Amino acid sequence: MIHTCGLTRSFRAGVETIEAVRGLDLDIEAGSVVAFLGPNGAGKTTSLRMLTTLLPPTSGTAEVAGHDVLTDPSEVRHRIGYLGQGNSAGSNFRVGDELITQGRAYGLSRAESRTRAERLLTALQLEGLTKRTVGTLSGGQRRRLDIAMALVHEPELLFLDEPTTGLDPHSRVGIWEHVLRLQREFGTTIVFTTHYLEEADRWARRVMVVDHGRVIADDSPENLKADLAGDRIILGTAGRSDAERAAELARALPTVQEVIADGTQVRIRTPHGDTQLPVLLRNLEAVGVRAVTARLTRPTLDDVFLSLTGRTLRESAGATAHPGA
Repeated sequence: MIHTCGLTRSFRAGVETIEAVRGLDLDIEAGSVVAFLGPNGAGKTTSLRMLTTLLPPTSGTAEVAGHDVLTDPSEVRHRIGYLGQGNSAGSNFRVGDELITQGRAYGLSRAESRTRAERLLTALQLEGLTKRTVGTLSGGQRRRLDIAMALVHEPELLFLDEPTTGLDPHSRVGIWEHVLRLQREFGTTIVFTTHYLEEADRWARRVMVVDHGRVIADDSPENLKADLAGDRIILGTAGRSDAERAAELARALPTVQEVIADGTQVRIRTPHGDTQLPVLLRNLEAVGVRAVTARLTRPTLDDVFLSLTGRTLRESAGATAHPGA
């Protein structure tokens, strides 16, 4: 569905040249749900704008839905839907009219546009709002309308750029439930950008971690957390000697990635904490060492980003974004 090779985009900032996207190589299969996760300025939006033909690459190639973004952009546009960070629908127009106009722009008949509009409004829980002016909708309703406009021509591929930014948590969950229900129904490929860790973790089947214009990790959320961050086991013991003995036993366990003894506490990192913790507790009991406390914590995608870059995603988000956000 998407194939890129060495895709790069540079911007001029005074006398400086900034590479917003650096040598992006992608292979995304049909039906995938893929998240680009990274801080503001990482290159997520620039990548999507190149893949949707809105921004030409400086170098490299990109093929989307079987067509080259540079030599065949009109064919690409007819096969994709795109939801940018702004609102797509005009504030002074009626909801139903906006959707019908969008369908007509993609070559659908008025009757077919109306049929699809009604179906999408029902699916996105906007039924009954057909004659409402867009400007009177709530933030969540307006974002759902934007999604309907991106889907009215039934695209093979849907690009969503920060689709829930500015919405409250309840509205954000609602947006994703609607989008993925439609994805299951039509088999649409979805590529989205986000800096919300929980969205990438919960909704994506594949996460590409982006930093300074490069993809620095690419896997399922579960594999990224297990392989790059790992579960954390924190043991509290009665004394330093017990902690040192516990650390020694922990290091002997298979797949343990890191063991740190700090006073009476031992911190252990492993991809399989749920199976390793009971084994470790039994081994401690066998040698007469008692764990006063034992706690298992699961990693987050922020832990993955920290493992890869030495900083958290939230820390990175505070930095000033360059033109290739």
